[in-house]
Amino acid sequence: MARREKDGIWVKICAAVFYPLTWLGKRVTRGTERIPRQGGAILVFNHVSHLDPVIDAVFVHRNKRVPRFLAKDSLFRIPVAGKIIAGAGTIPVYRGTANAAESLRDATKALSEGKIVCIYPEGTISKDPDGWPMRSFPGVARLALTSDVPVLPIARWGTNHIYNGYTKKFSPFPRKTVTTYVGEPVDLSQFRGEDPPTNTALVRVTELIMNDVKKLLAEIRGEEAPAGYFNPKKKAES
Repeated sequence: MARREKDGIWVKICAAVFYPLTWLGKRVTRGTERIPRQGGAILVFNHVSHLDPVIDAVFVHRNKRVPRFLAKDSLFRIPVAGKIIAGAGTIPVYRGTANAAESLRDATKALSEGKIVCIYPEGTISKDPDGWPMRSFPGVARLALTSDVPVLPIARWGTNHIYNGYTKKFSPFPRKTVTTYVGEPVDLSQFRGEDPPTNTALVRVTELIMNDVKKLLAEIRGEEAPAGYFNPKKKAES
């Protein structure tokens, strides 16, 4: 039996708060054997609810790994909560600032040290009217091509039925099913070797990873996924 990755006091505090919250949903998991029991890996999730980081953190922790999330730097300025998430190893994302490169550097360092890094390439909860993944940022591709570690696509569905971040509707009862499905590692061998990778390669790698996430989500939902990705910028301009 694999041993649990060593954690610390801040991770234990997060676990004490997060684990009870997962009882809001009935847990269904698939493909958990694909999560490496040791060594670095990038876990790529879709994002449909503000509950996702809680559910996903516990999901990874149940599989005996300590998740390191990439999160907006503004979260670190929240009293008390900011100190806890920082202590738990969360990596701040300084999007659109002079410090943006620090996020990639810190995430790459964590992976080189054998850590699990979790990322939501959409950057925020999906604005797609039907909850499918929307157009994603290429940071996930930069990280994947910088670090020679497994990149696992993961789809999760059901948290949005408990809490909808756009309507602010909280519906804990009756309990909803929250399904998490881990896919096979994404084969990025054809894109490795370019240093630095071209913008074209970054776009293709981002789409390749998110296509796998979308396929897994389609299986969970029992629906056919739409072609392409919702672009909130075009929606706002129309």
